[in-house]
Parts: sequence; C-alpha cells; structure tokens
Amino acid sequence: MGITFKASVIQSSPVLFDLEATLDKVESLVSQCRGSELILFPEAFVSAYPRGLSFGTVVGNRTEEGRLLWQKYWDSSIAEGDSVCDRLGKIAKRAKAFIAIGVNEKDTVSGTLYCSIFYYSPEGDLIGKHRKIKPTAQERVIWGEDDGTTLSTFDTQVGKIGGLICWENYMPMARMAMYQKGVQIYLAPTADSRESWQSTMKHIALEGRCYVLASNQFVTKDMYPKDILDTGELDNQPEVMSRGGSVVIDPLGEVVAGPLCNKEGVLTAEIKLDRVTQAKLDFDPIGHYHRPDLFNLTVKNMPATLVVKQKSENS
Repeated sequence: MGITFKASVIQSSPVLFDLEATLDKVESLVSQCRGSELILFPEAFVSAYPRGLSFGTVVGNRTEEGRLLWQKYWDSSIAEGDSVCDRLGKIAKRAKAFIAIGVNEKDTVSGTLYCSIFYYSPEGDLIGKHRKIKPTAQERVIWGEDDGTTLSTFDTQVGKIGGLICWENYMPMARMAMYQKGVQIYLAPTADSRESWQSTMKHIALEGRCYVLASNQFVTKDMYPKDILDTGELDNQPEVMSRGGSVVIDPLGEVVAGPLCNKEGVLTAEIKLDRVTQAKLDFDPIGHYHRPDLFNLTVKNMPATLVVKQKSENS
C-alpha cells in the first residue's frame, strides 16, 4: 500500500484587517482538522483579501484616505520571522500537520507587500514560502511580483507538495514548472469563486495528474470593519462578496470533496498517493507525453525541491 493520509481545506474568512483576531481564528479552525496531516488556508487569509477596495488610487492620483487604509492593511500583515510567523508555526506544531496558509507578506526593508503562501512543517518550522509572480489587475497596486526564487516545492513524508496562487494557475508555464518538480499534491489558494474556476481546477488535476486542493474565503460585506463600510466604497458590492467554492479533486479529475459554496466550513479528504501513479498510466506531462526532444522549459531562479525530513520524537 502506498501513502494514504487526510488533508483538510479551510473555507472561511479572516477577521478582516484584525491580525490578532485572525490568528485566534486560524487556531480555532486548525483545531477542527484533527487527524489531518495537511491543512490548506485560502489566499491572503492573514488578514484580508481587500476585495472591492481601491486604496484611493486612480491613474495619476492617490488620496490621503487611501494611504491611511494602506497603513491599516500593512499593520494586519505578516513578515517572515516575526512573532506572527512564529505563532503560526506553533499552531502547526500543536496540530502535528503541514500547514499552507495565504498571507499578506510585508518586506520591512523595501516596504513592499507580497501575496504569499507560508509553508509550515508538523514540527512548527517555516520550511518555505511562495510569493505570487503576477498579481492580477488592481492587485498590482498593492502587491509586488516575485522573481521566481520562491516557486517552491517540498518533498515530504506525505508526498511532493507545491502550488500557485489564484490566477497564476492560468499561466501554462508556471503550471509546467510545478509539474517538472514532480508535484503530487497541488495547492491552489484563490479569491476566484466563479463556476469556471471549478473547470480550471479539474483541468489542472487532469493535466498534472496530481491531487488539487483549492481553498477560497467565504466573505460577506458585513464582515468588513465599520470604518471601511462607512466610506461608502463598498456600497455597490453584493452582500456575498465571495461565495467560496473550495474543492478537492483527484488525479483523474474526479471531485472527492466539495465544492463548498455560500458558507464557511472545512473539507476533509483522503489522499492516496498511489492514485497519482495510476493516473500516469496513459498521460504524464513531464514523462512519455512530454516530448522533451521537441519542448523544453527553462525557469530562471527557481529553487530546487526542498526535502523535508520528518524528525523523530526524541530529536
């Protein structure tokens, strides 16, 4: 028998723009995933995906109010190695699980924010991160672009883990970069709740012959802080601003959990790595179906797969 384990996908909202309350919620949600060895949170869960907000920007002009909102957003974000980062590690250690969580990562030297995934081991170590390589549309105002050095994958005791954030998953070469690393459990935290996203997730599972775990927030307008609602900027937004759509799909494109829509919740699925091997009987995107004599993808700056060794109880 090959490796079999439980994985959980969180569909929830942070306490928007409130860092400490969001961390408390992360801890509570993880406690609901007992027995899971891998837990995935949505994009920008710490501490907000700023849907509907402009930060006072138009071409050629910025407002003072927008700068103050940016400060609020910055203050609810996380930096690698800070106390928030350490607390997330302690949550992973208590759960004895790998945790992948979407964060707004602040670079305290450059002053740039990145949309990132932080990866934690069951021992509580931050084993790596991935920064979004191409923010979409208005996201480019608030998030910087990665240089490829965090296109990370991890070879763990539960399989090879990696993934991309939201519309990075529409970038064929970015997906191929993941496949070339032999990813078996493909993580796709997102803010896209459209029905078409389900088709994208099924396509990636079939194309990559891997499990796909997709996690999204469920957010209603009344979850925003009162001072933001009072600006009127969200008046034209629907009451349900993100309906979710979290899902788990197997390597032959079959849905094994979800999609979960219009409510918060946790999806838990059994992952059987033998299923990845079986799916490659007739198609392998980096093997006999790849035609390396014709095609070659070179990715600048991409790091090698990190081998994450399980520590013994006495180490």
